Amino acid sequence: MTQHRKQVILGAHFPGVNNTTVWSDPASGSHIDLSSFTHFAQTAERGRFDFLFLAEGLRLREQRGRIHDLDVVGRPDTFTVLAALAAVTQHLGLAGTINTTFNEPYEVARQFATLDHLSGGRAAWNVVTSSDAFTGENFRRGGFLPHAERYERAEEFIATARELWDSWPVDAVRADGADFLSDASAGTFEHRGKHFDVAGRFTVPRSPQAHPVVLQAGDSSDGRELAARSADAIFSRHSTGDGAREFYRDVKGRLERYGRRPDDLKILPAATFVLGDTDAEAVARAAEVRRQQVSPQTAILLLEQVWNRDLSDYDPDGPLPTVDPIVSDASSIVRGRARQVGDPAAEAARYRAVAEAKGLSIREVVIELTGRQTFVGSPETVARALEHAVATEISDGFILVPHITPGGLDEFADRVVPLLQERGVLRRDYAEGATLRDHLGLGPARPASDWGTGVSAAHGASAEPLRTGVRASA
Repeated sequence: MTQHRKQVILGAHFPGVNNTTVWSDPASGSHIDLSSFTHFAQTAERGRFDFLFLAEGLRLREQRGRIHDLDVVGRPDTFTVLAALAAVTQHLGLAGTINTTFNEPYEVARQFATLDHLSGGRAAWNVVTSSDAFTGENFRRGGFLPHAERYERAEEFIATARELWDSWPVDAVRADGADFLSDASAGTFEHRGKHFDVAGRFTVPRSPQAHPVVLQAGDSSDGRELAARSADAIFSRHSTGDGAREFYRDVKGRLERYGRRPDDLKILPAATFVLGDTDAEAVARAAEVRRQQVSPQTAILLLEQVWNRDLSDYDPDGPLPTVDPIVSDASSIVRGRARQVGDPAAEAARYRAVAEAKGLSIREVVIELTGRQTFVGSPETVARALEHAVATEISDGFILVPHITPGGLDEFADRVVPLLQERGVLRRDYAEGATLRDHLGLGPARPASDWGTGVSAAHGASAEPLRTGVRASA
């Protein structure tokens, strides 16, 4: 076995309620029963994955003023699910998506520190933001933050959480766990900034990782910069080809000015997969999965998101609409999710060109253009492709999103993982250490003071200070 090959990082995404999941398949199970989460997590751990990843939606999406059919089941609370999974796994990292726009640093820092203790150092936080007033109606502040300011708030939110995690000295609690503080100032904090003005005492002692692993999922220039300044990993949608390599180079290239090395930030795109005994069988199976994912009803819903119009009267097996899209953001037909189409007119023109060239119906052109499985082939083909992607700097690994829940990861764990292990690019056991930071090769957490100045104590590098509006903590 070749030991020097770059290791493939693997995350397992328990999908939210969306059209990725093939609901009609008899193997499709609950998205809320604990048994589904347990099965999925234990399969990921059996496959020596690095972590499990949970998305979160803070409001059921609507389309045409009605609850989106694919969101009829809500997502259970992230922290409750991850705490339960900490009890039925031993090594698997536990990553939860928590919003910085509608939460507060003290509460989130306390919840992640608690999860890190309960799991023995396996907690991770996927940081997301929102400027969606529709989602904000569930919260006191509503959707008041413009795009740029929500990233500013997120950056200060992360910085404040790190200050809270560092408020307990390493030796503040007796080794036998007795309720006794050797340092009377343990847990005291004060943060004065533009978005947060807080002071008090943090109630959770320093956790095994000190700082849980921080992931970030933004793709805009602001989002990429936030990841370069503040994250340990970035959850990307760029999974293949030159676009993925450009994203990889761009984000990694931003790290040096913050005193960070390329390996300090892991690039982890979402990826789907379909396996078969042969490549041809996998291709045929992938085509059938896409047809299941894009039902006639789903085809109309997805087309409406491009046209921004009510298209419910159109036949999914008929031609595309002749009317043009409505381009106003103020009248979006979709509520509760980010607009995925930057230029509706250009996108509609692309749909029409493909439909005309290939003679496709609405459903067929939606299947053609709205997504494909990232890795399709025999187990050998997929294992080779994964290794090649990481070796050629498309990514540092992938967060796999199966199309069946909860058993969709089983085949990958049984058939692809052993091949990756034989190729020397995936661990045979969790031997790197006890924490998720160890598994990802991130090293010890940098103190909050280092993140605030852009200086890495671990590497002795320096950079310009971060400009977050955060004044030094007392």
